[in-house]
This record gives sequence, C-alpha cells and structure tokens, in this order.
Amino acid sequence: MSMSDSDSSSHASSSEYKTFRQISRDRLLQEMLRSAQTGDSKSTWKVLIMDKVTVKVMSCSCKMADITDEGVSLVEDLYRRRQPLPSMDAIYFIQPLRENVVMFLSDMSGRVPLYKKAFVFFSSPIPKELVNLIKNDTSVLPRIGALREMNLEYFAMDSQGFVTDNERALEELYGENMQNTRQHEACLDVMATRIATVFASLRELPYVRYRAAKVDESTETTFRDLIPTKLAASVWNCITKYKSSIPHFPQSETCELLLLDRSVDHIAPVIHEWTYDAMCHDLLNLDGNKYVHEVPSKSGGEPEKKEVLLEDHDPVWLELRHAHIADASERLHEKMTNFVSKNKAAQFQSRDGGELSTRDLQKMVQALPQYNEQVDKLSLHVEIAGKINRLIRELGLRDLGQLEQDLVFGDAGSKELINFLRLKQDASPENKLRLMMIYACVYPEKFEGDKGTKLMQLAKISPDDMNAVNNLKLFEGASDNKKNSLAGFSLKFDAQKRKHAARKDRTGEEEETWALSRFYPVIEELIEKVSKGELPKNEYACMNEPNPSTTITSNRSLPSASARTSQAPVAAAHSMRSRRTATWARPRGSDDGYSRSTIDVLHHGLTSKFKNMIPEISFTVSIFDSVLRHASSDFKRMGQRIFVFIIGGATRSELRVCHKLTAKLKREVVLGSSSLDDPPEFITKMKMLTKELSVDDLHI
Repeated sequence: MSMSDSDSSSHASSSEYKTFRQISRDRLLQEMLRSAQTGDSKSTWKVLIMDKVTVKVMSCSCKMADITDEGVSLVEDLYRRRQPLPSMDAIYFIQPLRENVVMFLSDMSGRVPLYKKAFVFFSSPIPKELVNLIKNDTSVLPRIGALREMNLEYFAMDSQGFVTDNERALEELYGENMQNTRQHEACLDVMATRIATVFASLRELPYVRYRAAKVDESTETTFRDLIPTKLAASVWNCITKYKSSIPHFPQSETCELLLLDRSVDHIAPVIHEWTYDAMCHDLLNLDGNKYVHEVPSKSGGEPEKKEVLLEDHDPVWLELRHAHIADASERLHEKMTNFVSKNKAAQFQSRDGGELSTRDLQKMVQALPQYNEQVDKLSLHVEIAGKINRLIRELGLRDLGQLEQDLVFGDAGSKELINFLRLKQDASPENKLRLMMIYACVYPEKFEGDKGTKLMQLAKISPDDMNAVNNLKLFEGASDNKKNSLAGFSLKFDAQKRKHAARKDRTGEEEETWALSRFYPVIEELIEKVSKGELPKNEYACMNEPNPSTTITSNRSLPSASARTSQAPVAAAHSMRSRRTATWARPRGSDDGYSRSTIDVLHHGLTSKFKNMIPEISFTVSIFDSVLRHASSDFKRMGQRIFVFIIGGATRSELRVCHKLTAKLKREVVLGSSSLDDPPEFITKMKMLTKELSVDDLHI
C-alpha cells in the first residue's frame, strides 16, 4: 500500500510540453486507472466508483471510451446500491470526506467484500484522522491495493479553463448571507483547495498575486475588499504544504497566479459579446455545451430531436468559436461553396447516362460515411448561425450593441441612452436591463437619489430587475469606482472636454475588422502586464514576493518578435476585402439596410443543393483540413504559464482572451473561476445580492 502523490512533472522537455487539460486527462487515465493494472490484474476488467464531485471531475477531462480503454467495464455511484462483484478489483476516486471513507470501508469489510481488491485515490489531501480510520480497520487493510492522494479536484471546462464549481460564490461571499461566517469560510476553503490541486497536478509553484484591498482613511475598507486577500492566503497555505509533501515538487517559482474577484470588471458579464461561442451561449439557451436540434427522420416521419455537444471534438466549432459571428457566417459560406465544388453528383453518373457500375457503387459506399459526417457538421453550424443571425435582427441587437460599446468607450452618454429607451420600447426587458447595468458601471453617479428610479421607469424595468443594477454597488469597495468616484463630477466649463469612459481604445492592436468588436475585458490588460512584469505592486500584492534578480518575467525562453510574427495564425493575415461582409456587421460608415443574410441563404440552400447528392470518391475532408493543427497554439516553445482566477464567475469573453494571449505571448494562459457564467446566469445571481456589510460587522 502506498500513500503518495504522482511523481510525474509538467516540466518536461520543450518537445514534450503538454497543455493544462492534457495533463489533467493523462493523470486521471494513466496515473490513476492504469496504475491499478498491477500484477495478475492486468488482464481483468475493473469497476470505477466515484462520488458526485469526482464523477464531474472525470467527465470534464475524459470520455467514456477513454475510461473503458483503461480496463474499466463498469462505472458506479458510491452512494447507490451496488451489486457485489467479489472477483473484480475496484478503483475508488473519491473526495476525502468522512462519509465517503465510511462507505468505502463498508464496501470492503466483512467476510465477503463487494470487490476483490480496492485501489483508492483521493481528489484532495486526506486528513490524518481519516487515514487512521482506514488503518485501524484490520479487515480492510489487506484488501487495499493503493491508497493515494491524486490532488485533482478541479473541473476542466475548456482546454485552457477550469472552474471550482462554487456556483453560489457571489451570494455566499458578497450577499446578505455573509453574516454566516461558517458558510463564508467553507466557500473560500473549497475554492482554495481546488485551486491548489491545479498546481499539484501540473507540478507548478506559482507566485501568488492578488488584488489587494485599498486601505486609507478617506475610504472604508469592506469585508468584500478582503476576499481576494483571504483566498490568496488560503491558496498559498495549501501550496506550501504540497511543496514539502509531494515528491519532486518545484522548490522555486515556475509560473504566475493572479487572483481577482468579479469587481475587477462589472461590464464583461453583461455586455453582448459578438463571437460565435458567446452568441451561442447567450442567445440559444444551451444546456451547458449541449445543443438540441431537429434532423429529418430516416423513416420519413416527423423530424427527430438530436443532442450535440459544442466542444473540442468538433473541428468546425473549434475553428469558429472565437470568430466574430459575421466572420463565422462567411467562413461557413466558403466551406459550403468548397463542398459543392468538390461533390458534384454528375461525376458519379456513367458517361453514357446508364446505371452506375458495381465499381462506382463500391466507391460511393466507401465514401458515404465521410460524406455524411461532412453534411452533419455543416448543417448543424449552418442552422446554429442562422438562428443567431435571425435573433440579432429580431431583437435589434445591432443598435443595442453599438450603444453598449459607445457607452463603454465614452462615445455616448445620457442623451443617447434616453433616446434609445424612447425609440426602442419594444426591446426585451433583459436587454434593457443589461444596458442599464452597463450605464450604471460607467455613470454610477446617475443612479444617486431618485435619478435611477426615473431611468428605470423610462426603461420600464421591474423592481426585481432594479435590484440587479443596485447590487452592482456591492462591488464598489473593491473596484476602481471608489477611487474614481469623482470621475462623474466635473466643472461645467470642462464637461465637454472630458471623456467619461470605462475603457480606452487599445493602441497598437490589429485594425478593427468587424463592427461591434471593440470591447475587451479588463483581464486582457492585466495579463499583458503580468507577462511584462508591470503589474502595480500597490494594487496587486504578492504572497511570495519574488527576488528582482530571479523574476520569472524574463522572455529568454520566448521566441523573438520576428519569430512570433512568422508564427502568427493564418487567419490573422487573411484578407477580408474579398469577403462578402454581412450588412449588419459592417463598420458604421456602411449602408444600414438589412439584406437577406448570408447564413439564411446557406440554410435555405442546404437541402436543395445537397439532397440526393452522391459524393466524389476523391473528396477530401475540407472542413477538417488542418483545423485541429491550427486550432491551438504551438505549445512546443512556450514560456512559463500564467494563471488567472476570478472569484464570482468568469465570462466567455475572458476565456477567449486567454486563448488569444496564449498565441500572442507564447505563454499558456489558463483561466480559472468559481463558475463560468453566461449573461442571464450572472444577472440572476446579481439579483440575489442585497445589502453591504462593513469589515467591522464580521470577524476575519
């Protein structure tokens, strides 16, 4: 029996660099499942037993086929009644909780245990009292093949993103229930433990930076201001224990961790993001990444509903997810045109107009599965993009999105907002609420006294929705709004000269190709400052302050600027002039008229052009060509990782930024958060927050 963690390390040679998600998957499959194949048990199938948390950890990183490939024939729930299988070994992947350990001991005790031998893996460090509980059961001890701490208790939601599954973090840490200090501490403890297991898995020792509370006589420091500080201390405490207990754990810092909370950017969770991924989750009511669509019935009856996952295994999704919706629509058009040009049914007809030969039929059948996959993938994304474009028109999102971004960048103010509310009274309540929340972030002084009430009456916003706007003030203590509280006050003769903006246009960035793509999350600037070593120490403190002579911001391991330019993704150099830009997405100087969108034409032509079409045998899978190769950055020459964790929920735009900066900085940027929220989810959570407490009200 062994009691240890993995001996593997993420610091392999540059040619063996593995991404964050790859390491997570390999640890679960190889270190855990494969390590149970010892001695004479190599040829036997095993049972995998998990609890509610670990089954989600496993499902986020591995597919069922991966698990069965490692010799697992059955996956069971720890708390469901299970059939005894005394001839089979069992692998337990469970949290180190007393109730879980008791259940495990119950399974393996007695004359006839449920399983022949147990290989037990804990998702996080196990307390000594639970270890003693196991050791004291002499009937179970000989039946244990392994007893190990995997230290892997995070949920990999993306190739470069994870969550700790603290869905109620905003409510528990910032809401009225903050008075419940046990709940508050429990939330932070779970979050810290799971964040620390990321570094245990990757064998990384981070510089732990955090957004520091501003303490001065002119402003009151609230308890909420101290949340990043408290989390940073807990994370560092966990990592320090790993440093001394895990074999081969780095003893010097190898990466950067920046801990933030949602107050760092109030606007990103509610503004309309115009990329394909964000639009899908914002407008289509997806269940996680699951999309349900109708497909023609094979029997000719009513259409059948089919569930598909919009994830990395779909190369079209992988290519288009971070593209502007208009760009995604045009790329689909190009793929469709290319598909038609290479798959003409006439090429399979005999030259004399007679029936197809046996050889032709054989070739057709061989090509048919490949053809079906092409049609399925294209038709799926044509349908999705078609729905999104129609919703953009029906909801008037183009004008709304333009006003949102003009407010954020200081090109619009009260006059433009009031005009919009008067002219667009048919706008949905949710969209008007999101607009009001953005306005409140940029112009907080406009909601003082009864000013906010009058605006809400004009927008016809309900009192319940008004709570979401008012509750933004709960974050003012930890945000820059406090120090900028005078930004809204200016002398009358200077009012027209000053620009009231929450963002500044990025200088030196690539030319804006698509309209409504001006907005960027705050973390984009912060990550770049981390990479350059320019993060202000007075605003972002460090738990383990680096020695200036050994700072890790050196770019010695990074490619030169010229090398980065030569390695830029092909899409970045692709000319847009030859593309047919969808009317609504053109820059503001273009014609405002709505023509039938590209994607609608494609959707209409899908069945008419491809119905009964026989594929050409020489057809190659055009939409799959190089997609997977170019979908992620070249990780072979990566610098040290940068981790960013946001307490209170991250957004799709922030996840996209991490992918973008990974390619730009040549350092893998991993985003973590308590949850990954789409705008409707975030707004619902904001409505649940009510009153603000002072630091004096609670014991720290």
